[in-house]
Amino acid sequence: MSIPAFNIALGLAAKRVEGFLDATLPTPDNAIAEGMRYAVLNGGKRLRAFLVMESAALHGISAEVADPVAAAIECLHAYSLVHDDLPCMDDDDLRRGKPTVHIKWDEASAVLVGDALQTQAFQYLTEASADASAVVRLVSTLATASGASGMVGGQAMDIAAETADVPLTLTEITALQALKTGALIRWSAEAGAVLAGADTAPLRSYAEALGLAFQIQDDILDIEGDAEAAGKRLRKDEEAGKATFVSLLGLEGAKIRAQGLIIEADKALAVYGDVAENLRQAARYTITRAN
Repeated sequence: MSIPAFNIALGLAAKRVEGFLDATLPTPDNAIAEGMRYAVLNGGKRLRAFLVMESAALHGISAEVADPVAAAIECLHAYSLVHDDLPCMDDDDLRRGKPTVHIKWDEASAVLVGDALQTQAFQYLTEASADASAVVRLVSTLATASGASGMVGGQAMDIAAETADVPLTLTEITALQALKTGALIRWSAEAGAVLAGADTAPLRSYAEALGLAFQIQDDILDIEGDAEAAGKRLRKDEEAGKATFVSLLGLEGAKIRAQGLIIEADKALAVYGDVAENLRQAARYTITRAN
């Protein structure tokens, strides 16, 4: 599968999960329900949903079973972005070229929209037509991946770094991003194996490499990307003097590290043979994307 063919596959996955979300999210009869839809149906790559659906297919799990699981991770991710955009966090006015939720409505509404999306994610998981033990494991692991030991913990570390006297080291940034960005990517890639009751180790290794490469590419795009394509303001970390993979490795060094991680991701999928080609291309896409 080439990158163009992968883009088609990614687009089909996005269309499927967006259709499911549109049909099942609360009807927009109040500001919170309207804000939920605005936040989660506001475009995006849907890479996490794609990873859920591909890892499910890899293990013989139907798309119908995977649908609510893919929707769950998109809601959880959207909640994190709504809160991340708040003035007390990263303070962004734009997300994917549109006003952020607190700009379109207000800060209190944005907090509540994020809260509602987070709980919606867990509701979707409980509605999956899967073995009860698999559902419980998905709920438990998503709570861990998104909480103090995962994404929220990474975000707290990132906020603390903004006012630290000494910039973070490469080891510290790697650990931070493994939580802030990597935890949800790992959960997404492992979800299909969890649904099937299969070994998650190969997909975990794959996702750890992919997640780190994803963040390195974000740091690269923050320097040489296009603000219009990104749909948000760039170079914020550089202006704030924050340490990033680019500031520590240099632009070319960061690119080389990202390419090495894609090789690691590819090796982790060897156990699956050719049927994991979509996931291989997802890794390559991670460091060639423009937003």
